Amino acid sequence: MLEWLLAPLDATRPHDVGFHLSWHARFMVLAWGVLVPTGVIAARYFKIMPNQSWPHEVDNRTWWNTHRACQYSAAALTVVSIIVIRLAPEVTWSSGLHYIFGWTVVGLAVLQIAGGIMRGSKGGPTEPAPDGTLSGDHYDMTRRRIVFEYTHKTLGYFALLVAAIAILTGMWQANAPRWMVVFVVSWWGALATIAVWLQSRGMCVDTYQALWGPSADHPGNKREKPIGYRVRRIHGEPGE
Repeated sequence: MLEWLLAPLDATRPHDVGFHLSWHARFMVLAWGVLVPTGVIAARYFKIMPNQSWPHEVDNRTWWNTHRACQYSAAALTVVSIIVIRLAPEVTWSSGLHYIFGWTVVGLAVLQIAGGIMRGSKGGPTEPAPDGTLSGDHYDMTRRRIVFEYTHKTLGYFALLVAAIAILTGMWQANAPRWMVVFVVSWWGALATIAVWLQSRGMCVDTYQALWGPSADHPGNKREKPIGYRVRRIHGEPGE
């Protein structure tokens, strides 16, 4: 078994990637195979922390800080990995599935960052407008905010899928040892299992309610349903 795990994916090709390619791969796997999915899980399932006294305690930003740290760190690692691979004298790949999916991931990352910058104001009781009113794109759920949420969530999950394909095709192109593929796929399987468990526990709660509670006095709670796949909204006032 050990011999099989240490062997390259394709026995007819050597696994000789050199300094630049090996570090490009490490940075990208860490960024898109570890940090990004971790940030997604934090944002989807930990808007309300298990020990949080919600709705008496709202707007716990643990999920936000974790999500932002993971995604920004992944973006920085992506930039570094691009620089590293462009400096590699021995790499001549300019086509193929890995090249296509890799640059698609980079494009999606740019769109996600740009969308986050343009998402609009927050507002609400926890972050009122400069004039003292509660008005804000998020609190009022303006069209700008609605478009951002649909776009950000859809592109985010799509980026995860594209990144997974980019990582696997990169491993094949580099003829990585089998243990690397087994490790990465097992890690993703563990994350998927955790996600299913957290989903079954009802921890995927509407962002709006996590920030401001379930009261119908908040305009966003009057919308027919929350944005996102199988996102849970809690009905009723505290104590009901």
